[in-house]
Amino acid sequence: MEQDDSASADGTPADGQRLVEWRLVDWRPVVAALANRDARAVWAQLIADGGPVAGMSPARQRRALALLEGVGLVRRADDDSYEPVDTAFRELLAASASLQPRREGIERFLRPDGRIDRFPAAADDRSALLTHIGDRVLADGETVTERELTDRLARFGDDPVTLRRYLVDAGILLRTRSGSEYTRMQAPADS
Repeated sequence: MEQDDSASADGTPADGQRLVEWRLVDWRPVVAALANRDARAVWAQLIADGGPVAGMSPARQRRALALLEGVGLVRRADDDSYEPVDTAFRELLAASASLQPRREGIERFLRPDGRIDRFPAAADDRSALLTHIGDRVLADGETVTERELTDRLARFGDDPVTLRRYLVDAGILLRTRSGSEYTRMQAPADS
């Protein structure tokens, strides 16, 4: 890893910078530090009242503070005490969000695995999402049983029965008169 010009040889910020660059974009060291029981206890105590953690040796507390300081969750004050960095999570989230490409269209409503994250409030977006799902579960002219359709819809959400109802209500799928089979609504021919 290249060293930031504004950091000293040990990697600590030299110009008052709170977090070195890698910490702004990688949340894993922060989570790893908080996974450490001692570091978590010391950090919680600092947030609560700043005193020492009862029952923890001074050496363990120093190691925990060094770990927390290393990931930018605490900083040493002028009097050599430690204080939590109140903006650490906000800065980490803001930097991480800027690295993620902005999702557009129906992708805004889907998780990376293609399952529905949430249903859109806007009617046009909801229709586009349901059409997307309908295109993937049934081909034009294909007829399937209710069970088969429900199984296919389970790939897209935890409640395939409700999803099936939404697709029928939106006119994307048609249910046969017997109610036991489903087919795609044929797109109207252009006039």
